Amino acid sequence: MKIEKRFLTTMNRVYSANCIEVDGEPRILLATEGEGPCLAWTGVDYTESHTVWEGPGGTMSMVPIPGTNGEFLAVQKFFKMFQWEEAKIVHVRPLADRGYEVTDVLHLPYIHRFDLLTVGGRHYFIGCTLATTKESKEDWSNPGKIWVGEFTGKGALEVRVLKDGLSKNHGFSRLTQIGRMSALVTCEQGAFEVTPPQSPGADWTVKQFMDWPISDISAVDIDGDGELEFATIEPFHGSWFRIYKKMDGQFRKVYEHPEVSEFYHVVVGTTLAGVPVFIGGCRRGKQQLFYVRASKNDPLAFELEVIEEGVGPSNIYVRHEATRDIIVAANREKAEAALYFVSQTALA
Repeated sequence: MKIEKRFLTTMNRVYSANCIEVDGEPRILLATEGEGPCLAWTGVDYTESHTVWEGPGGTMSMVPIPGTNGEFLAVQKFFKMFQWEEAKIVHVRPLADRGYEVTDVLHLPYIHRFDLLTVGGRHYFIGCTLATTKESKEDWSNPGKIWVGEFTGKGALEVRVLKDGLSKNHGFSRLTQIGRMSALVTCEQGAFEVTPPQSPGADWTVKQFMDWPISDISAVDIDGDGELEFATIEPFHGSWFRIYKKMDGQFRKVYEHPEVSEFYHVVVGTTLAGVPVFIGGCRRGKQQLFYVRASKNDPLAFELEVIEEGVGPSNIYVRHEATRDIIVAANREKAEAALYFVSQTALA
């Protein structure tokens, strides 16, 4: 296995990671959840950096806008431990001089995760609020909601509540199957698949498929049998990283990470060097960044590989290039932005 790390910079409370393309050139993005910047890296090996914004920070999520020249949406001002009333979505547009125009498009208190799901050229916004109001860090008496709307790129973004009553509404991941996009949303009540309208004028659909407390979730066919497996973090900011497989109509736990620790926070189903894996990470305990793959000899057995210990990642983004894959890591507990280059033959 060959995974090479590159340190990018020190960034206090680095949290969000993604990538855009401007004039055909990729720009890796990393932003802080604290007060501070969003930075971009460019060039053949991402050795050049510049500032997207100096502040305000509070960035939970960044999402590229399809069909544009590097424009993206981002959360800002999701600050402090429970006072997130000023949280908002901004529209970011790259300029010719490597500057950026940042415009407010939606004020939505407690907005944490969001995405754009595309159907027939129309872009549908889905946003998840962690709660509705909070009097203290421990106060979860006013649950979060799922908000939806159509993103046109013109003016303010208008949204409505699709589903409420979602306590500790923390987990979100995009699911694409045969070109069809949906969202996986998790909370204390379980896991839901949320699908945007499949034709103009149709409605969203919400389908619950798990019914126990889940902090985060992602899906990939890790064993190659044609069916999705689901990796979860349980419960909220939880102690367990688990993989489930549906057998005889029921979800059965087929893997659990050996470390029981607070604050697992990364779970991403993807491929590395062409091999399906779940990438995970924990912000407490050994603070590992790791991946899990199905065993070559037994599809119901799994192999754990630690990429690095002592980094405490908050989020990662995986970029697939022609000869390599790149894990863009927001190593929050080490206050470090980093890249991990995975060669195409590394997992063979």
